[in-house]
Amino acid sequence: MIPIPRPEHPKPQMLRKCWDNLNGPWEFETDMSRSGMDKEFWKRESFAREIVVPFCPESALSGIGFTDFIPAVWYKRNFAIPAEKLNGRVILHFGAVDYFSRVWVNEIEVGTHKGGYSSFSFDITDAVKAGQNAITVYAEDDNRRGKQPGGKQSVLFHSHRCLYTRTTGIWQTVWIEYVPKAYIKSLRVTPDAATGKVFIDALVSCSDNAELSAKAIFNGKTAGEAKVKVLGRNARLTLDLNEVVLWDAGKPNLYDLELVLDSNGSRDELSSYFGIRYIDWKDHAMYLNGRPLFQRLVLDQGFYPDGIYTAPTDEALKKDIELSMEVGFNGARLHQKVFEERFLYHADKLGYLVWGEHANWGLDIDKAEGLLHFLPEWMEVLERDYNHPSIIGWCPFNESWDRGSFGKDEHGVLYNTYKATKLYDNTRPVIDTSGYHHVITDIYDTHDYRQDAAVFAECYNKLKKGEIHELLPESQNYGGQPYFVSEYGGMWWKPGAEEKSWGYSMPSSEEELCERYEGLTNALTQCESVCAFCYTQLYDTEQECNGLYTYERERKFKDEIYARIKKANTRAAAIEK
Repeated sequence: MIPIPRPEHPKPQMLRKCWDNLNGPWEFETDMSRSGMDKEFWKRESFAREIVVPFCPESALSGIGFTDFIPAVWYKRNFAIPAEKLNGRVILHFGAVDYFSRVWVNEIEVGTHKGGYSSFSFDITDAVKAGQNAITVYAEDDNRRGKQPGGKQSVLFHSHRCLYTRTTGIWQTVWIEYVPKAYIKSLRVTPDAATGKVFIDALVSCSDNAELSAKAIFNGKTAGEAKVKVLGRNARLTLDLNEVVLWDAGKPNLYDLELVLDSNGSRDELSSYFGIRYIDWKDHAMYLNGRPLFQRLVLDQGFYPDGIYTAPTDEALKKDIELSMEVGFNGARLHQKVFEERFLYHADKLGYLVWGEHANWGLDIDKAEGLLHFLPEWMEVLERDYNHPSIIGWCPFNESWDRGSFGKDEHGVLYNTYKATKLYDNTRPVIDTSGYHHVITDIYDTHDYRQDAAVFAECYNKLKKGEIHELLPESQNYGGQPYFVSEYGGMWWKPGAEEKSWGYSMPSSEEELCERYEGLTNALTQCESVCAFCYTQLYDTEQECNGLYTYERERKFKDEIYARIKKANTRAAAIEK
């Protein structure tokens, strides 16, 4: 039997025992004229080709490897359900499908979804039967029309500069979950370090004579228990902990969480986890657990040579974090992509700080319509990822301007997205858009790719005197927030491939590159008004060769260079003194 690719549970914070992974071979068809709906492809018994899910058809791992534009695709596979599993509800989950999808089960349409990065699910109980069943998935994708977030996916036929191979259709795990009639649909966990309480909000499917109970466990010992009667569809429960141990950078203290929903003999059991930590931003610094913490971040694009958007294995997700930490970074900007939950799980487990971002590039936000195409999916992302302690801030946009009349006042897309994000989550700072333009922001950030370390240091030393160098003063005004240089460096290194690769600058030797890295980084860590840096970037991505590692995650430099980079990264920062 061929092993199932990406077999691990895709949602570690909502783990049930009864589930089936639907990754592996699916029947497949491209729909270049988008006529499949008119031709009723969902009624077809089979499709002509085969694809390996969850890898996109542009990737080598999918078995297709077609990298031209694909307007639409179709998927189909059969799956079996034993009769004994049909005594509750059957939920079909998709980690992500790019971009607009429609799903049929046994030729019955069960739902649609818009958004290429957020997870979604459908209750397919009424469409399935004991024995063999068939799933058909249709996905449309067009990142050239300005009406969908596309991130770093190229809008030209070919990859170029900092835009890469596209992803179409299914690119994260597809799975089926068997749940009782009364079950927990979603979970929101908010620990409070000050009181030692954990507030649990659960959305349930129904609440007839229902009771929700929770148990927190730390290091194998019960740390708190509580239960509450469920009235309506929302249950709120408060856990009082007998021991408060904080999650921190490099100190990933996590509590296991066991939840049970009992309702008229129906019992839903769910395993999760949480971390306790608190964030503040003031006095030019971001604070984690009451102390100023300098964020030593690296830009992570989330691309893979053989899987494009999808890591070939769960171990590959973890390895990216370990490679970053090996050279002294304590976190990353997850850049222009919503990373899959397994990455966040590993970040939680390793004490790795990340900024949750979206893939807004390609979306026109000059008109109010931009909000329609962005905000619903962004809210789904916030709901999915809220419980991860590793996420220390949100940044929905990158290098974006509200240029139209709609964006010239506080009613623009950036302003409203910031406000909506803060309404959903007021525990974390929010950056409206990273780099060059701010409308309303908790952290003031900029992108600065100047390469002269002396000029760089002189510029940021002025911050000590309250003087700020605005790269684009017509687009933003500094309001005294903590200052974050969220992109810098970008130094190319791939000797012999100068004409076929790209970077922000091209040092002539490893030594020159390293000296420049040390100078730029020291200028930032030693400025008492800078709270964080983010170096561009962790690894090469296709033709963009300014990574500290190759695209294959191999070392590019001598060991001595990595040792010096780590020393520069880990030097005590001014705000930490």
